[in-house]
Amino acid sequence: MRAYAIGDIHGHTDKLKQAHALIAADQAAYDGANVPVVHVGDMVDRGPDSSGTIEYLMQGMASGKNWIVLKGNHDRMFSMFMDDPYDHDMRLRTDLNWIHPRLGGNTTLASYGVENAEEREHGEVHVEAMQKIPASHRAWLAARPSYFLHGDLLFVHAGIKPGVKLGEQIEDDLLWIRKGWLEHPGPHQWLIVHGHTALDDVTHYGHRLNLDSSAGYGGPVSAVVIEGRDVFLLTAQGRVPLQPTEET
Repeated sequence: MRAYAIGDIHGHTDKLKQAHALIAADQAAYDGANVPVVHVGDMVDRGPDSSGTIEYLMQGMASGKNWIVLKGNHDRMFSMFMDDPYDHDMRLRTDLNWIHPRLGGNTTLASYGVENAEEREHGEVHVEAMQKIPASHRAWLAARPSYFLHGDLLFVHAGIKPGVKLGEQIEDDLLWIRKGWLEHPGPHQWLIVHGHTALDDVTHYGHRLNLDSSAGYGGPVSAVVIEGRDVFLLTAQGRVPLQPTEET
């Protein structure tokens, strides 16, 4: 059982295309043309081209590519703002909002031509955003699933709540969880492939694999191929095996 996976993107379409180029090279070398490519969420915020990222992924899926795109917490905050500019995600600190530069919603809006959102009243920003952001983008983003199960692999954005059956997991945890999950020693029923918690490098912990290599903070958008439970980082030089490391 093989799958490709891509970590958090955060509006870096150029880096996303580089990750896809690495996957394409591996597909050509290892006959992986029909293997699913799973994106673990956070398409938007912080980077310069969230609108382009969404359009690129939408077009690829519409063309028939075997791409799965999961919902991240930043993607959900974007959808929530478009539904109600005064709504607030329950997992977000009360002193922050999606438009705040720390979260990066202002850069997502700017990529659609809605400038200086962080300096303006939310209702005013929302009116302009509704005019400039295509309904097709909003509908596509809101429809993203919160997990994807592929054999012994479970793909989610943030993680799972340990000890809870998959069918009973709630979206809040799948998109936001850290406490109680990152320190959990496992094992789990699946190798859980996720992002959300930014690291310097893709890290394999044995029972989980974190793909968030800090694209939102200047790092790359990373791509891996998983064969059974063996993980390989994709590089310009080819596959690099990732050995499980101990939690720190």
